[in-house]
Amino acid sequence: MQIQLFQFNVVPADAKKNQEKIASLFDKHVKPNTDVVVLPEMWNNGYALSELQTKADNELAQSYPFIKKLAQSYPFIKKLAQQYQVDIIAGSVSNKKNNAVFNTAFAVNQAGDKIYEYDKIHLVPMLDEPDYLADGQNVPYVYTLTDGTKVSQIICYDLRFPELSRYPAATGANIIFYVAQWPDVRLSHWRQLLQARAVENDMYVVAVNGSGNDGKTTYAGHSMVIDPNGQIIEEADVQEAVLTVELDLNLVIEQRKAIPVFDNIRPSIYKYATRSE
Repeated sequence: MQIQLFQFNVVPADAKKNQEKIASLFDKHVKPNTDVVVLPEMWNNGYALSELQTKADNELAQSYPFIKKLAQSYPFIKKLAQQYQVDIIAGSVSNKKNNAVFNTAFAVNQAGDKIYEYDKIHLVPMLDEPDYLADGQNVPYVYTLTDGTKVSQIICYDLRFPELSRYPAATGANIIFYVAQWPDVRLSHWRQLLQARAVENDMYVVAVNGSGNDGKTTYAGHSMVIDPNGQIIEEADVQEAVLTVELDLNLVIEQRKAIPVFDNIRPSIYKYATRSE
C-alpha cells in the first residue's frame, strides 16, 4: 500500500484558502499508484476557536451540497477522492451539529463515499478547546479502505489516552491514523507516544501533523510513519512536507504472531481508576 502524508500550514478561519492549498498539493504530488492520502487536524479553519460558531461546517455540509455559503468539507474531499481515485483520510474539521461545534474526523473512499466519522473525545485544556468545542461521545472504530485494509482514525490529544487505540486494534485494525495540530513545545511527547501506540498494538501508526505558526501556537510538524515494531520509517521536519511511504501490511501479521498481545490481553482483570479514586 502506498500512502502520502500532507503536512502543511493551516490558515486560521479561511476554509477557502485551505481548500485551495489541499487541491494544489493533490495536483502537484499525488502519484498514479497512491492508495491513500492523509490530511492533518482542523484543516478547514484551524484553531480560530472564537470564530467557529460562524465558520464551522454544518454536518460536513453533507446534506447541503448546493448551499454556497456553507463550508463544504465533505463534498470537497469527495470530489478529490473520485478525481484522483484515492482513499482520503480527511484529517478533521470544525463541524457544527445541533448548534454545538465538534472537531470531526472523517474519511472518504475512492468512490466518494464517507466511510468514517468520529468526534474528538478529549478536548485540550491547554488550547481552550473545552470553551468552544463539544466533546465526542463515541469511541473510534474499525473501518475498511477500498483495498480491504482495516484501519481506524484518532485526533491529536486523544493520543494521550491509550484506551482509544486498543479497541480498534483488538478488533482488526492494521493501521491507526493520527491527525493533529500538535505544538512544538511537546514534540518529544508526540514522537514517544506515537511509537508506544505502534508497539503496544503491533500495528502501523501513520501520523500527520500541522506545521507553521498561526499567531498563537507553533506546530511541531514531524509527521511520520511507524512500523509495527515501533521503528520510525519516515519522518518530516518542521516545514511543510509531503511524505510518500510504502506499507507492507504483512509486517502486522508477523508482529502479532511474534508478540501476541491480543491473545494475552485480560480485560476482566484490569481496573481503570478515575481521578476521584
